[in-house]
Amino acid sequence: MARQDGERNRDRNRDDERDSEFVDRLVHINRVSKTVKGGKRFGFAALVVVGDQKGRVGFGHGKAREVPEAIRKATEQAKAGLIRVHLREGRTLHHDAPGRWGAGRVMMRSAAAGTGIIAGGPMRAVFEALGVQDVVAKSIGSPNPYNMVRATFEALKNETSPRAVAARRGKKVADILARRPGEAVSALTE
Repeated sequence: MARQDGERNRDRNRDDERDSEFVDRLVHINRVSKTVKGGKRFGFAALVVVGDQKGRVGFGHGKAREVPEAIRKATEQAKAGLIRVHLREGRTLHHDAPGRWGAGRVMMRSAAAGTGIIAGGPMRAVFEALGVQDVVAKSIGSPNPYNMVRATFEALKNETSPRAVAARRGKKVADILARRPGEAVSALTE
Protein backbone atom coordinates (compact mmCIF):
# COMPACT_ATOMS: atom_id res chain seq x y z
CA MET A 1 0.00 0.00 0.00
CA ALA A 2 1.46 3.36 -1.03
CA ARG A 3 1.96 6.09 1.54
CA GLN A 4 -0.10 9.24 1.24
CA ASP A 5 1.53 12.61 0.50
CA GLY A 6 0.22 13.92 3.82
CA GLU A 7 2.10 11.19 5.70
CA ARG A 8 5.32 12.04 3.90
CA ASN A 9 4.96 15.74 4.74
CA ARG A 10 4.30 14.95 8.41
CA ASP A 11 7.42 12.76 8.54
CA ARG A 12 9.50 15.53 6.96
CA ASN A 13 8.10 18.08 9.41
CA ARG A 14 8.99 15.81 12.36
CA ASP A 15 12.53 15.42 11.04
CA ASP A 16 12.85 19.19 10.55
CA GLU A 17 11.60 19.85 14.10
CA ARG A 18 14.04 17.32 15.53
CA ASP A 19 16.92 18.79 13.53
CA SER A 20 16.00 22.38 14.40
CA GLU A 21 16.55 21.75 18.12
CA PHE A 22 20.26 21.10 17.44
CA VAL A 23 22.95 23.70 16.87
CA ASP A 24 25.92 22.57 14.80
CA ARG A 25 29.37 24.12 14.73
CA LEU A 26 31.93 23.39 12.04
CA VAL A 27 35.24 23.05 13.88
CA HIS A 28 37.70 22.08 11.18
CA ILE A 29 37.91 21.22 7.47
CA ASN A 30 40.93 19.39 6.11
CA ARG A 31 41.66 19.22 2.38
CA VAL A 32 43.71 16.29 1.15
CA SER A 33 44.87 15.55 -2.37
CA LYS A 34 45.78 12.40 -4.21
CA THR A 35 47.93 12.63 -7.30
CA VAL A 36 46.64 10.45 -10.10
CA LYS A 37 47.49 10.07 -13.77
CA GLY A 38 45.28 12.95 -14.90
CA GLY A 39 46.22 15.40 -12.13
CA LYS A 40 45.06 15.72 -8.53
CA ARG A 41 41.92 14.51 -6.83
CA PHE A 42 40.83 16.47 -3.79
CA GLY A 43 38.95 15.13 -0.80
CA PHE A 44 37.66 16.89 2.29
CA ALA A 45 37.34 15.88 5.93
CA ALA A 46 35.07 17.81 8.29
CA LEU A 47 34.89 17.89 12.09
CA VAL A 48 31.49 19.03 13.41
CA VAL A 49 30.12 19.52 16.94
CA VAL A 50 26.35 19.28 17.46
CA GLY A 51 24.38 20.12 20.60
CA ASP A 52 20.96 21.19 21.86
CA GLN A 53 22.35 23.90 24.21
CA LYS A 54 20.58 22.14 27.09
CA GLY A 55 23.20 19.62 28.15
CA ARG A 56 23.49 17.26 25.17
CA VAL A 57 26.45 17.37 22.79
CA GLY A 58 28.18 15.14 20.24
CA PHE A 59 30.90 15.32 17.61
CA GLY A 60 31.37 13.69 14.24
CA HIS A 61 33.95 13.30 11.51
CA GLY A 62 32.99 12.94 7.86
CA LYS A 63 34.96 12.53 4.65
CA ALA A 64 33.82 13.11 1.07
CA ARG A 65 34.85 14.58 -2.28
CA GLU A 66 32.75 17.71 -1.66
CA VAL A 67 32.66 19.92 1.45
CA PRO A 68 28.85 19.92 1.97
CA GLU A 69 28.71 16.13 1.79
CA ALA A 70 31.56 15.82 4.33
CA ILE A 71 29.76 18.22 6.68
CA ARG A 72 26.48 16.30 6.30
CA LYS A 73 28.18 12.99 7.13
CA ALA A 74 29.92 14.52 10.15
CA THR A 75 26.65 16.04 11.40
CA GLU A 76 24.84 12.71 11.15
CA GLN A 77 27.62 10.96 13.06
CA ALA A 78 27.55 13.69 15.73
CA LYS A 79 23.79 13.33 16.24
CA ALA A 80 24.17 9.57 16.56
CA GLY A 81 26.78 9.90 19.32
CA LEU A 82 25.26 12.49 21.67
CA ILE A 83 26.19 12.44 25.35
CA ARG A 84 24.38 14.12 28.26
CA VAL A 85 26.34 16.37 30.60
CA HIS A 86 24.86 17.52 33.90
CA LEU A 87 25.33 21.27 34.33
CA ARG A 88 25.19 23.27 37.55
CA GLU A 89 22.33 25.78 37.39
CA GLY A 90 22.20 25.05 33.65
CA ARG A 91 25.16 27.35 33.03
CA THR A 92 28.48 25.84 34.23
CA LEU A 93 30.23 22.59 35.19
CA HIS A 94 29.81 20.97 38.60
CA HIS A 95 33.54 20.49 39.18
CA ASP A 96 36.94 20.88 37.57
CA ALA A 97 37.82 18.20 35.06
CA PRO A 98 40.99 17.24 33.21
CA GLY A 99 40.73 15.43 29.88
CA ARG A 100 43.23 13.58 27.73
CA TRP A 101 43.16 11.99 24.29
CA GLY A 102 46.44 11.09 22.64
CA ALA A 103 48.71 14.13 22.92
CA GLY A 104 45.71 16.43 23.47
CA ARG A 105 45.29 17.51 27.09
CA VAL A 106 42.66 19.93 28.37
CA MET A 107 41.68 21.37 31.75
CA MET A 108 38.18 22.69 32.42
CA ARG A 109 37.06 24.64 35.48
CA SER A 110 33.64 25.80 36.62
CA ALA A 111 33.25 29.57 36.79
CA ALA A 112 31.15 32.23 38.48
CA ALA A 113 28.13 33.74 36.76
CA GLY A 114 29.06 36.34 34.17
CA THR A 115 32.50 34.90 33.40
CA GLY A 116 31.55 33.70 29.93
CA ILE A 117 33.27 31.01 27.87
CA ILE A 118 37.00 31.40 28.22
CA ALA A 119 38.25 28.70 25.88
CA GLY A 120 39.92 28.52 22.52
CA GLY A 121 38.88 27.17 19.15
CA PRO A 122 37.53 23.62 19.22
CA MET A 123 36.78 23.69 22.95
CA ARG A 124 34.69 26.85 22.57
CA ALA A 125 32.58 25.16 19.87
CA VAL A 126 31.88 22.23 22.22
CA PHE A 127 30.85 24.53 25.10
CA GLU A 128 28.61 26.67 22.87
CA ALA A 129 26.82 23.60 21.50
CA LEU A 130 26.52 22.15 25.02
CA GLY A 131 24.91 25.30 26.40
CA VAL A 132 27.58 26.18 28.96
CA GLN A 133 27.62 29.91 29.67
CA ASP A 134 30.45 30.20 32.22
CA VAL A 135 33.61 28.10 32.03
CA VAL A 136 37.36 28.54 32.05
CA ALA A 137 39.24 26.01 29.90
CA LYS A 138 42.81 25.57 28.76
CA SER A 139 44.36 23.33 26.13
CA ILE A 140 47.72 22.15 27.42
CA GLY A 141 48.77 19.58 24.85
CA SER A 142 48.48 19.20 21.11
CA PRO A 143 46.69 21.92 19.12
CA ASN A 144 45.24 19.23 16.81
CA PRO A 145 41.47 19.98 16.75
CA TYR A 146 40.49 16.29 16.63
CA ASN A 147 42.48 15.48 19.77
CA MET A 148 41.26 18.64 21.53
CA VAL A 149 37.60 17.80 20.89
CA ARG A 150 38.07 14.17 21.97
CA ALA A 151 39.96 15.24 25.13
CA THR A 152 37.15 17.69 25.93
CA PHE A 153 34.58 14.93 25.54
CA GLU A 154 36.60 12.61 27.79
CA ALA A 155 36.57 15.31 30.47
CA LEU A 156 32.83 15.95 30.02
CA LYS A 157 32.06 12.22 30.34
CA ASN A 158 33.67 12.31 33.80
CA GLU A 159 31.40 15.16 34.98
CA THR A 160 29.06 13.97 37.71
CA SER A 161 26.26 15.79 39.49
CA PRO A 162 26.02 15.93 43.29
CA ARG A 163 22.77 13.97 43.04
CA ALA A 164 24.55 11.07 41.26
CA VAL A 165 27.39 11.09 43.82
CA ALA A 166 24.92 11.10 46.71
CA ALA A 167 22.98 8.18 45.20
CA ARG A 168 26.19 6.21 44.65
CA ARG A 169 27.34 6.77 48.24
CA GLY A 170 23.89 6.28 49.77
CA LYS A 171 23.82 9.77 51.31
CA LYS A 172 21.78 12.93 51.00
CA VAL A 173 22.77 15.66 48.55
CA ALA A 174 23.17 18.15 51.42
CA ASP A 175 25.75 15.85 53.05
CA ILE A 176 27.82 15.74 49.86
CA LEU A 177 27.88 19.46 49.10
CA ALA A 178 30.15 21.84 50.91
CA ARG A 179 28.12 24.95 51.62
CA ARG A 180 29.08 27.77 49.31
CA PRO A 181 28.38 31.30 50.50
CA GLY A 182 25.19 32.66 48.95
CA GLU A 183 24.13 29.43 47.21
CA ALA A 184 21.13 27.32 48.08
CA VAL A 185 21.47 23.54 48.12
CA SER A 186 18.49 23.10 45.77
CA ALA A 187 20.21 25.15 43.04
CA LEU A 188 23.26 22.86 43.12
CA THR A 189 21.35 19.60 42.74
CA GLU A 190 20.31 20.20 39.13
